[in-house]
Amino acid sequence: MAKLPSNKTIKDLAELLSETGLTEIEIETGDMRIKVAREGTVVSAAAPIAAPFAAPVEAVAEKPADSTPAAADHPGAVKSPMVGTAYIAPEPGAPNFAKVGDTVKEGQTILIVEAMKTMNPIAAPKAGKVTQIFVKNEQPIEFDEVLMIIE
Repeated sequence: MAKLPSNKTIKDLAELLSETGLTEIEIETGDMRIKVAREGTVVSAAAPIAAPFAAPVEAVAEKPADSTPAAADHPGAVKSPMVGTAYIAPEPGAPNFAKVGDTVKEGQTILIVEAMKTMNPIAAPKAGKVTQIFVKNEQPIEFDEVLMIIE
């Protein structure tokens, strides 16, 4: 049986929600997933999970618009595996990992998602051409948000 998170952990996540303006934060460690969501003044924590969470691959920025419902159904949609902040370049002033029109290889880093002060490289799930990018550099992103399309 997994150890339940401390009240301090949940409180810290709730404070992070307020600081970042996000509506929910979800983290996973081993066999436990914690989700803190803001809906009015309600904060909740999810129970431990039984199955491992498969992390999808993520996006790059250039086009500021939010992803559309049609993009979520696209077979080349790259979705965020976590709530966090998207970084489309390895460091300030460096070229972007990918831009619209670039050809990427499967496994190539296409952006970084910062979550809980941890930088998580996001790899291309397949080889192809980047046709759309839905996020900007340093943009807050939600779990399962479409970040880009690779065809």
